[in-house]
Amino acid sequence: MRQRRLMNQINVVPYIDVMLVLLVIFMVTAPMIQQGTINVPSAGAGTPPPQAEAIFIEVKTGTSGGLALALRPSTSGNSLPIRNDQLETALKDAIAKNPEQTFLVAAESKLEYQKVIDVLETARSAGVRKISLVTQSATTAK
Repeated sequence: MRQRRLMNQINVVPYIDVMLVLLVIFMVTAPMIQQGTINVPSAGAGTPPPQAEAIFIEVKTGTSGGLALALRPSTSGNSLPIRNDQLETALKDAIAKNPEQTFLVAAESKLEYQKVIDVLETARSAGVRKISLVTQSATTAK
């Protein structure tokens, strides 16, 4: 009697069938996935940095992407409008006068997040060490 030889090949056809079925399922369900929006929560009550000596960097919406430097919040009306390219120079001047100067970034709620990140990156490259974001309290946001 002759001995049987074992077959040493793998049949991959069933695996290919499974992969094609999975590919079709993913292709059909991918357009159905909805992009969600993220609602950034407001901050709770905390200890705000001292605002008497802080310099506010106000970032506003608009085509010009308005920036302004103010010694107090803009409600007092003494903000100095500046262009994006002047921000780093103004920050370096303030740091030269006081290396421990505190800065607060106040951005409008409808503003693109990238503009705030650009301001923070400019401040970092100017050598700012103390910077915070201004938020409204949870009770005022409702």
